[in-house]
Amino acid sequence: MWALGLIVGTLVGAVVAQGPGAFVGAIIGVVAGIIVSSQRKGIKHRIDSLESQMLNLEARIKALDEHSAAPARTSAASASASAATEPVFEAPSPAQTEVVTGAMPAAAFVSTQSTELGPNAADDVVPTQASAAATLPVRQGGHSVASPHAAAVPSGISPPGPPSPPSPPPAWLAWVMGGNTLARIGVLLLFIGVGFLLKYASEHVHVPVELRLSAVAAGAIALLIVGWRLRVRRGAYAMILQGGAVGVLYLTVFAALKLYAVLPPWATIILLLLIAALSGSLAIMQNAIALAVLGIVGGFLAPILTSTNSGDHVLLFSYYAVLNAAVFGMAWFKAWRSLNLLGFAFTFIVGTLWGVTRYRPEDFATTEPFLILFFLFYVGIAVLYALRRTVEVRSPVDATLVFGTPLIAAALQSAMVRNMPFGMALSALAVSALYLILARVLYSRQGEGMRLLVESFMGLGVIFATLAIPLALDARWTSASWALEGAAMVWAGVRQRRWQLRAFGMLLQLGAGVAFGRGIMLWAETGTIATVPLLNSNFVGATLLGLAGLYSAWLLWRERAAVGPAEQIAPPLLCAWGCAWWLAAGWREIDRWVPAEMQLAALVVFLALSAVAFAFAERRLSWPMARIPALALLPLLLALALGTAATSRGLWTHLFANGGYLGWPLAVMVVIALLWRFDRAAPIAGALNVPIGLWHAGTLWLLLLVAAHELAWSGRAIGDGNGIWTLAPWGLLPALGLLALGRWAEASFWPIAAHRRAYLLIAATPLAVALALWTLRSNFGGDGDPLPLPYLPLFNPLDLTQALGFAAAAIWLTALRRFDDALLRKARPVAGIALTALLFICVNALVLRTIHFWFDVPYDFQPLWHSMLVQATFSLLWSIMALATMLLAHRGRWRIAWVAGAALLGAVVVKLFLVDLGQAGGVERIVSFIGVGLLLLLIGYLAPVPPRISEEAK
Repeated sequence: MWALGLIVGTLVGAVVAQGPGAFVGAIIGVVAGIIVSSQRKGIKHRIDSLESQMLNLEARIKALDEHSAAPARTSAASASASAATEPVFEAPSPAQTEVVTGAMPAAAFVSTQSTELGPNAADDVVPTQASAAATLPVRQGGHSVASPHAAAVPSGISPPGPPSPPSPPPAWLAWVMGGNTLARIGVLLLFIGVGFLLKYASEHVHVPVELRLSAVAAGAIALLIVGWRLRVRRGAYAMILQGGAVGVLYLTVFAALKLYAVLPPWATIILLLLIAALSGSLAIMQNAIALAVLGIVGGFLAPILTSTNSGDHVLLFSYYAVLNAAVFGMAWFKAWRSLNLLGFAFTFIVGTLWGVTRYRPEDFATTEPFLILFFLFYVGIAVLYALRRTVEVRSPVDATLVFGTPLIAAALQSAMVRNMPFGMALSALAVSALYLILARVLYSRQGEGMRLLVESFMGLGVIFATLAIPLALDARWTSASWALEGAAMVWAGVRQRRWQLRAFGMLLQLGAGVAFGRGIMLWAETGTIATVPLLNSNFVGATLLGLAGLYSAWLLWRERAAVGPAEQIAPPLLCAWGCAWWLAAGWREIDRWVPAEMQLAALVVFLALSAVAFAFAERRLSWPMARIPALALLPLLLALALGTAATSRGLWTHLFANGGYLGWPLAVMVVIALLWRFDRAAPIAGALNVPIGLWHAGTLWLLLLVAAHELAWSGRAIGDGNGIWTLAPWGLLPALGLLALGRWAEASFWPIAAHRRAYLLIAATPLAVALALWTLRSNFGGDGDPLPLPYLPLFNPLDLTQALGFAAAAIWLTALRRFDDALLRKARPVAGIALTALLFICVNALVLRTIHFWFDVPYDFQPLWHSMLVQATFSLLWSIMALATMLLAHRGRWRIAWVAGAALLGAVVVKLFLVDLGQAGGVERIVSFIGVGLLLLLIGYLAPVPPRISEEAK
């Protein structure tokens, strides 16, 4: 309804008077809308109050009926004795019982009589509980007698209490709703008419100005005297007269200065101060918010109604400063929120309209002091409102003033200082300091009683400090500062046990990261480069982002008992967030300042030192979660080593090049030291527990990988630089690792004794797989030329490495059988088949390489396939292998192995007829057929098929 009144009033005012008329019409429309809307609510409120009173009376009458009937039910003897000594109270019937309303408590009629009880009854009267039922007189037999309720109520039985009355409306609404509404509207119209009269008289009437102004002032004083005399008999009416008189006095003094210039500015200020003091004093003495509101509204409307478009803003704001001083003075004694809001609305609405239409940059020096003054006024009024906690003040914080004042003042200040370097940044910083100091002072003096206002001021201080940074610095420094503020908010949330603060702090850090990334993109687009290593906004900003996240993670972990279940995931996420920013900061500096060929070694050193720092934090801060980023050093080193070895980078450089001979040994020593340290520390509880045995296995892989890569790089200096000397180390180091694990399987020294299963299973199994893959690669991928050495079967780098690999695998499987025979029995079929297949491939490849080097058969598929020497050798070799297999199977009664040998022998026979028979005639074909035939006869004699297990049992 008030919004409709605002629109209609503005339109009517604009049509009638234009300019100021629109503003005045808007105010009148709002007041009218509030009155109409409030009347509807007031009727409902009064009905609810009357219903509550009726229920109260019915409950009391029922209680009287019940307890008055009790004496009639006593024995006859007791009744006779009682009749001789005491008067008998007979229970009144509903027709006989009447309640004397004159004896009812006054509080029961507060809502209907407030406007007639005193000058400001709606603001002063607080509903109270009705008195006991015993105070109600009962009319009996035509005579008023005291109720026997007090004597008749048994101990322990009390009548039902009255229902709680509905809460009264706000003071200003009660004033608008009650009393003589027509008189209030009349004095408002009278006030506006006087303003138009003064303006008209200044333009058309030729009576001396002093006489005209004196007459108006005398009328106002007379009106004020009449209102003062009527304050007891007609309180509400008297308040209307006094308020209108004060408004006319404001209007007269302002017109004397601005329209007629008959008063100097200093005299005007003094008179206005006196009027403001007079109206405030009258309002406070009579506890009359109505008088205060009428006086303040009249005072604020005076310059609008008498406006001549002269543009003298200093005079206008000085006048408003006096009015706001009066509001501040009344706020010192009374918590009148409606008065505070009226002053706030008039001041900043008029100030904003003037700024939009009249402000120029050269007016800054004469405007800024008033803006600061008004801002301080309403910050102080908000504090006074919270300090004057009374029954009427249900909420000790006026959110409109607390948050609206800085919001509007900041908008106006931004428009005024937009062309000044760092103007808004310094303004925000000053406002932040003011709010933080106020919060500290209020909390130290008022304690928990002002907690809500203190937290509001703290929040505003943090917000303005946060805004000051981007207004003064670039995006990278801004993001860093926001991240630190976010960490501070997490700390405050932990201290105050408020999840909202913690969530805000984490979100602020997330926003800081997004802003920093945006700043980096802008930095790249503009071509701006850092000039100093480490001491630049990129590194420092990212480092601060990382440190803020890590600090928040540590704090939430330390105070995990005070953190809700939903926040338990926050510490790991914040830790990962902080580590990511720290690693990004370090890598960016390495990429920017370190030469390309040395960046790998520098990165390895950076990761090693970071792991040491995290391990120190884990021990110093008793923070087990810091162990995770420290242990992450090993996977990162493995990734770097594999990336170098498996990509083209490994072809033209090696890990120990360009400072790597310092970085990699340092990193490996750090990994080993961390494993030794964490083996003696308690494991991490929960989902973040790390299987440390896996890290022991990974350390062995890293050592072998680095050593293999270095040996392979060194082998490039032998021969043509791309032969067996670069391939053999990739099989030699896994074989040596398996051999060492098999030999030291039962060792009693660290780390084998502490993690025996991890080394024998987790570490050794990938080594065996890698060795098998290398065996396939070396046999199918080349001829294994040992240049510059001559090729000797079995005594060349490739064959010796393969032989070492098979021996190491056998020793490892033997040790594994002693450690976990059950597991080995499950894996034995697969392992046996794999080893047999690899051995078969190696022996055949050995034969092919020998034929290649000794008989000059090209080492390629087509020449080897069509070579009768190769085919005949294969036939004899496979027959010998089949003979050996079947002989061993016969002696060991291993039927499956004998069947495998027979299958190989069958393949030889098929090969003879399909391949060898088709070759051109020669000695090789003759030898292959005769040799295979003799071997078959020998097999039939020496190694017949073993019996089945069921046959042996029979």
